[in-house]
Amino acid sequence: MPDRLTSLDLTFLKAESPATPMHVGTVDIFEPPVHGDDGFDYESLVALIRDRIAFVPRYRQRVQQVPGRFAGPVWVDDEEFDITFHVRRSALPRPGTHAQLLELVARIMSRRLDRARPLWEMYLVEGLQGDRFAIIAKSHQALVDGNSTVDIGQVVLDSTAHPRETPTDTWQPAHPPSALELLAGVFADATRHPTAVLELARAEMASLTGSTSVREVLGDVVGSLVAQRHVQESSLHVKTSGQRRFTTVQTDLEDYRTVRAMHGGTVNDVILAVVAGAFRAWMMTRGEGIGPTRSVRAVVPMSIRDDEEEEPTSLGSRVIASTVNLPVGENSPVMRLHQISYQTKVHKDTGRAVSARSLVGIAGFAPTTLHALAARVATATVRPIDDVVITNVPGPQFPLYAAGAPMLASYPVVPLMPGQGLSVGVTSYDGKVSFGLNADRTAMPDLAVFAQCVTDALDELLETTRGSRNRASRGRKKPRGQTGAEGRGRTSGTTKKAGS
Repeated sequence: MPDRLTSLDLTFLKAESPATPMHVGTVDIFEPPVHGDDGFDYESLVALIRDRIAFVPRYRQRVQQVPGRFAGPVWVDDEEFDITFHVRRSALPRPGTHAQLLELVARIMSRRLDRARPLWEMYLVEGLQGDRFAIIAKSHQALVDGNSTVDIGQVVLDSTAHPRETPTDTWQPAHPPSALELLAGVFADATRHPTAVLELARAEMASLTGSTSVREVLGDVVGSLVAQRHVQESSLHVKTSGQRRFTTVQTDLEDYRTVRAMHGGTVNDVILAVVAGAFRAWMMTRGEGIGPTRSVRAVVPMSIRDDEEEEPTSLGSRVIASTVNLPVGENSPVMRLHQISYQTKVHKDTGRAVSARSLVGIAGFAPTTLHALAARVATATVRPIDDVVITNVPGPQFPLYAAGAPMLASYPVVPLMPGQGLSVGVTSYDGKVSFGLNADRTAMPDLAVFAQCVTDALDELLETTRGSRNRASRGRKKPRGQTGAEGRGRTSGTTKKAGS
């Protein structure tokens, strides 16, 4: 029998609306292939996906409802699967700027996926400056669960410029089950997993009738009363529209390590402190009053290790949601970092935290799957009182390739939750820390200001380390040819070319 969607998968489908598409995306920037004279074009991307899609069979399946909706829908093979429908071609007027690419990303991410087909799309964007190109991918949150399905972005990338060989794909779509077979599957599942089937049936009936239990109604009322004052004070809570605004920031990983070495904590703590400083500065540009106790409640998914595992694997690594109060009311950037480190230490002390080094050691690891898992967890756990979702995924510190084309930068696109105006995705890759800022187009016309505040907040933290570094350098002889800290050449902001 076909696999049935879980209650969590069903929640993502039910929660989707024109204002809140439930897909997660990535924007990857590439240079032409190192080897070969043919370059990389649309046919190259189609061939690459055709060779690798066998590793993610769910990307050739669609959602099929059960007659009468007595149980949750199932995944069935798409008999009319057309790879050219999902892999699309676009171009910018040469020489295409990074700003033009961001505008295209915003428009693509604003559109919902077609429910009648497999829930993913991928775009090849040609015409970028310097003969570069971009690949924009989006997958529905119901599609990627990290167990039976990883994100397609994980299987199309290689660790060398020479693509790995893949077995011949002999896939043929299975005949879709009949109505009687679907109903028989419901009874079979009820025998094996009665609790899960009842939960799915309850969710289906609630979605059809709009009814909820008394406990849920009371819980919503109490939650609304608790959150009302906080929401009124926060400019991050908005009436979400169906249109998006997207921008990026690229910084150097070494800068975060410098701050960590001076003030302690982890690179993740420093990144959260930078985001806290950006929120503080951005709110001040809006003329908001910021008291000393003001904070931004961030849902920050974190990876944990299964109890029986010594090291994580691509199937065993799990993600849980953690709430971090970003202390935007604190004036000192160092104190903001210490307060955040104290909060995240609780997660580390459980003994189940997965280190960045362990994560990037997973075979075939690519950040796209963990961003998708983090978005799933955040969507399932976010509450009205939460202000923002921040996903931070450590990536490999060496180049990745798509059919021989080196990837210069990767920016995550994290979906917006209902009522929230901004989501922040962060990926560290090949010496860079890249921010993907996804915002409601109407509510955040000043998203570029927030992006600038990110780089300013990092500079503010770096400034606190320079005095000590200068004192240390005066105490030892400088090797010949060595440059000072001022020569580190950090690139950041939305006005620079990706990967420069």
